[in-house]
Amino acid sequence: MKIMKRTKRTFFGAVTATFTSGSIASRGADTALADPYEMNLSDAGWRRRLSTEQYRVLRRGATEPPNASPLINERRNGSFFCAGCESPLFASSAKFDSGTGWPSFSMPIDGAVATRADATPGSLRHEVLCRRCGGHLGHVFDDGPNPTGLRYCLNGAALLFRQTES
Repeated sequence: MKIMKRTKRTFFGAVTATFTSGSIASRGADTALADPYEMNLSDAGWRRRLSTEQYRVLRRGATEPPNASPLINERRNGSFFCAGCESPLFASSAKFDSGTGWPSFSMPIDGAVATRADATPGSLRHEVLCRRCGGHLGHVFDDGPNPTGLRYCLNGAALLFRQTES
């Protein structure tokens, strides 16, 4: 059993989520997922396509350990794609350092992601999913920078980065 370290950020984030749980949805963050997804594979197909860690995160909703992803320090111009289906998700211009230990973004590419309330017991947050394949990317919180005020806190294992040719 893994015990998460409590910090001021996680404590106040949970308290804020308790009192503002509708605020993310009210800003249009909860969006419908395509059913069936544009890209569908069997469980065996996903296992063949993804690394063990990518499969755990994208298909089973796992969270990688904090500071595990080299994408936290990615600063080049480019785009971040879904590691499952290679759909473009976030521009590098939307990435910021949240200090949380996971790659964070203020805004996705239009129509790239969907969100839904996370039903995990004891959790008051919104899950972020790839709209094309339904892969679990991470969660979105309402403590991000302007102009959106949102923080898309994502697992690096769920992402691929491609640098823009200059």
